[in-house]
Amino acid sequence: MCGIVGYLDKCGNPDTPLGDILYRMLTTLSCRGPDSAGVAMFGNSQGDWILRIKLGEHGDFSEKGCAVAEGLRKLLAVREHRVEAEYLRAVVAPVSDVSDLIHKVEGLAQGLELVSAGTRLEIAKQVGSPENLEGSYHIRTFRGTHGIGHTRLSTESRIDLSHSQPFWARGLLDVATVHNGHITNYHKLRRQFEGRGVRFYTENDSEIIGLYLHDRISEGYSLEEALRASVDDFDGSFCYLAASSESLAFVKDSFALKPLMVADTSEFVAMATEEIALRATFPGDFQTFEPGTRQVYVWAAPQQVMETLDVPNS
Repeated sequence: MCGIVGYLDKCGNPDTPLGDILYRMLTTLSCRGPDSAGVAMFGNSQGDWILRIKLGEHGDFSEKGCAVAEGLRKLLAVREHRVEAEYLRAVVAPVSDVSDLIHKVEGLAQGLELVSAGTRLEIAKQVGSPENLEGSYHIRTFRGTHGIGHTRLSTESRIDLSHSQPFWARGLLDVATVHNGHITNYHKLRRQFEGRGVRFYTENDSEIIGLYLHDRISEGYSLEEALRASVDDFDGSFCYLAASSESLAFVKDSFALKPLMVADTSEFVAMATEEIALRATFPGDFQTFEPGTRQVYVWAAPQQVMETLDVPNS
């Protein structure tokens, strides 16, 4: 019953009011997911890395954020930092090993979680409605080229910041996912990943998607190939969106039971669980379509390129 949305400006305009667009779509879908809301947004790259660090669930976040920032300065070059609600946002010089960065950052204090890292990616999520998300992080002011969003109805796991979506593909710069549905072989996959030393931060089956993509890409797959492979490797009824610094994509399972409506115009591509979110956000006359079973669509940003991957039945 969750709601997912995605948007890409085909002209690659970095001043597109991306945050406002995602917010309006999420607000329209908020009845599908009252428990939490979040966005993964891609802005203009300056070459440095943007880190968003969850400071915990309780306490004086301003004081804790300043202490964590001071600890960061002992590990790497910090260009700037600020505390936003429960997060520390830090712009840092690039490093060679993302996994080592995660270990060092989260080792600075108890309860820290590196929520996203990338040259363009920023993830913000909050318990409650999209209005709560906007109130905490003022996402409507964010300018960028593309992004994804999520409103969550919790059916199996806790309601907190960590279990909220989007999920970062942990260890993989600039890749995030949102998901509607159930991945029924999640526990089997989790045991396999944990047997290889992969850490999970939640009990949310959606977390496996980003970890899976990271795993496949580390084996030499392109993002598109990893998305395609997931159709066979994930069981259940699911629809998910994935975004990288240069692309926006969706994946539908073998049943296509989870809805998704897509508008692909000359200026933008937008997608949402329900068409009403598209009609309420974008003016004018445009056509929409609903993807079928086992389809993977990838749009490149900022070029107007779309690759369609229809996965044959096994």
